[in-house]
Amino acid sequence: MSFASPCVLPLVPGYLGYVTGTTTTAGVSRWRALAGTGLFTLGFSVLFIGYGAAFGALGAWLIRWQDLLTRILGIVVLLMGLVFLGVFRLLQRTAKPAIHPPSGLAGAPLLGIAFGLGWTPCLGPTLAAISALSLTTGNPARGALLAVTYCLGLGLPFIVAAAGLNWATGSITFLRRHIRTINITGGVLMIATGIAMISGAWTLLISSIQNLIGATVLPL
Repeated sequence: MSFASPCVLPLVPGYLGYVTGTTTTAGVSRWRALAGTGLFTLGFSVLFIGYGAAFGALGAWLIRWQDLLTRILGIVVLLMGLVFLGVFRLLQRTAKPAIHPPSGLAGAPLLGIAFGLGWTPCLGPTLAAISALSLTTGNPARGALLAVTYCLGLGLPFIVAAAGLNWATGSITFLRRHIRTINITGGVLMIATGIAMISGAWTLLISSIQNLIGATVLPL
């Protein structure tokens, strides 16, 4: 959903051109495009995984108030869902850090960091929801794992697009055509998650999944 947001998807060709050091990806070797995109993805991944681990560590300190914390953070997730739907225009401003990395492979990781820091309207709501869930885990490793999963979801489409696969081009065109529907769906899912956290249903769901996994794994 972050990849399909209005300030990411339309700029994919520009990002790919920047990380390869050209104004267009035409004529650029596939390996150079993949290397640049991989370094770009690594840049924002390091940032986001650091967020996840930090919030997980903070959650370990707050674990004694986990139930109350989950309900409060549910409000945050719900509000971020509303932001995703465009309800709070004030929270949709873009914060652009004064980072101007050089184009090409050398600047690709820095561009990834700038991307992670700067595109607040599109990445902020989803990232805030993940940070909130990281807090509820009370575990730095689990918080980092949540962030890794998010980075895979955000980074893999960039890498697939850089590979120049024909079906990827068609998929991006499809996403552009239905970008508003995707944003609405993402916002609704975040709101539903927030409501589940506030009501306590989220905690019950996670406990049920943990019990199911435990019942499946322990006999082995």
